[in-house]
Amino acid sequence: MDSATVLALAREQGFRTYALSLDYGQRHLAELQAARLVAAALGAAEHEIIRLDLGRFGGSALTDRAIEVPTGGAQAGIPLTYVPARNTVMLSLALSWAEALSAQHIFYGANAVDYSGYPDCRPEYVAAFERMANLATKAAVEGCPTQIHAPIIALGKGDIIRTGQRLGVDYAMTVSCYQADDAGRACGRCDACRIRAQGFADAGVADCTRYQQPERV
Repeated sequence: MDSATVLALAREQGFRTYALSLDYGQRHLAELQAARLVAAALGAAEHEIIRLDLGRFGGSALTDRAIEVPTGGAQAGIPLTYVPARNTVMLSLALSWAEALSAQHIFYGANAVDYSGYPDCRPEYVAAFERMANLATKAAVEGCPTQIHAPIIALGKGDIIRTGQRLGVDYAMTVSCYQADDAGRACGRCDACRIRAQGFADAGVADCTRYQQPERV
């Protein structure tokens, strides 16, 4: 949901867009299938899916099936669904591709309002990564610095959905659930499903999510 909205915002601002997804050993591949559809629908010039199995390291309910995905609602602290350094890995890959493309703008779908405790979705993290990027790359040293855009970082999910609707995003294509089935249907119980459902309610928009069961928490 967040990444699709950010892609649409980048397109609205006139950028030629290149979409990047990471097959990192997550519980399901439905989100990658959804990403292909979204990238095509929103006119990405290219869509790369990079295989990098972070599940080899473990440490997250999203990559280690011995750790159950929490379904009891948001808890204090950093949740079990945090994947160690995942967003830093993804942004580093995006930085590498951007430099190869001679692109100076990276759009990142971080959200600090409904971020569920993830430390790599905070504004100070985005600012720190941008500083690092402009120390680390040949392009920046030679006068072409990189800018990290996080346009929805301060928006609630309801505002994100209203923005996406204005831009023509079809949220029925998107998958947010931490444990979606092979068809991309959501469990309706995990934190991601709860936050998504509340977003539709806050936006006053009918929930277009496909659920595994008609009755859900």
